[in-house]
Amino acid sequence: MPFDHASFQRRQLVLGGLGAAALAAARPAAAADYPERPITFICPWPAGGTADRSMRAICQIAARELGQPIALENRAGASGMIGTKALASARPDGYTIGQIPISVTRFSQIGTVQIDPLKDLSFIARTSGQTFGIAVPANSPFKTLRDLVAQAKAKPGTISYAHAGIGGATHVGMEQFAQAAGVKFNAIAYKGGSAALQDVLGEQVDVLADSSSWAPHVESGKLRLLATWGEQRTPRFKDTPTLKELGYDVVVEAPNGIGAPQGLPPAVEKKLRDAFRVAVNSEEFRKVADSIDAPVMYQDGPDYRKYVEATYRQETDLIRKLNLKELMAKG
Repeated sequence: MPFDHASFQRRQLVLGGLGAAALAAARPAAAADYPERPITFICPWPAGGTADRSMRAICQIAARELGQPIALENRAGASGMIGTKALASARPDGYTIGQIPISVTRFSQIGTVQIDPLKDLSFIARTSGQTFGIAVPANSPFKTLRDLVAQAKAKPGTISYAHAGIGGATHVGMEQFAQAAGVKFNAIAYKGGSAALQDVLGEQVDVLADSSSWAPHVESGKLRLLATWGEQRTPRFKDTPTLKELGYDVVVEAPNGIGAPQGLPPAVEKKLRDAFRVAVNSEEFRKVADSIDAPVMYQDGPDYRKYVEATYRQETDLIRKLNLKELMAKG
C-alpha cells in the first residue's frame, strides 16, 4: 500500500492536538492540588527581630489556610537584599515565597542588588509597616525636636546620629528630615539597629534614628522619644508627635510585603493571595503587630504592585536628591 503523506500529516495534527489538550488539562489539575508539600518562606532578616516575628506569625496563620506547613528560612545580609535576591531567583512554582523589603525599590536602582523588582517578583500581599522614630538619651539637652533642630542650625554637622546602614530606611528617613529642616547632621552608620542602639544608650552618639528598638528603653526612661515618622501617632506613644505634625513633610513607614518569583501560575497565585489576605487581616496577627508597633497596612497583590511601582518612581528622585549612589560607593 503506498504511503499516504496527507493522511499521515492529518494523523500527526490530531495526535499533537490531543497531546496539547492533555497538557492543558494537566496544568489546572496541578494548580488545583497546590500545595502538596511544605512551602519555604525566605525572611531576609535575622531571627528574633521585628520583621522575623511578624513574618512567623503571618506564616503560621496562612499555613492553616493552605493546609501545608510554611517553613521560615532566615537569609539575612546586605540590608535584606541577599534574601530578596534568593527569592527572585527561585523556581516560580509557589513552593518558595518570602518577604519583600520595600527598600528593594531603592537598592535595585543603586545597584546593590541585581534584580528588577517590577520584572522579577510577583506580589502577593502588603502586610505591615514599621514605627520609626528619633530618640535621645534621657539626660540629653534635647528635650524636644525643636531643641535638636535649633542646635543643628547653630552648629551644623556637630550632632551625631546612629543609623542601621547607608541607604536603609533609618538613614534615608533621617536625611530627608535634615533636608526638610534645613540642617546637617553627622551620620554614623552601623551594621544594624542593635549596635546603633547600644552606642546611643552608652552616650557615644547623640541621637538614634531607628525602628522601634528604642520602645522598651523609652518606656523604662533610659531614652526620650522626640518624634515618630508615621502618617499618624503611634498608639503606644500617643504623646509623641509625628514629623508631619511638627511641620516636616516626611513620612517613613517602610511597609513590608510578601511575594514570590515572577511567573507564578495564576491559580497558585490566587491561593496564596487568599491565604495571606486571611492571615494579615486576622485578629491573631493584629495582636502580634501591635506588640511590635507595626501598623497593619494590608493591600492585595495587584494594589501592592501599584504601590511598589509608585515607590520605585519616588526612590528615583530620592536617590538623586540625597546622592545615595555616591554615598554607597564610599561605603
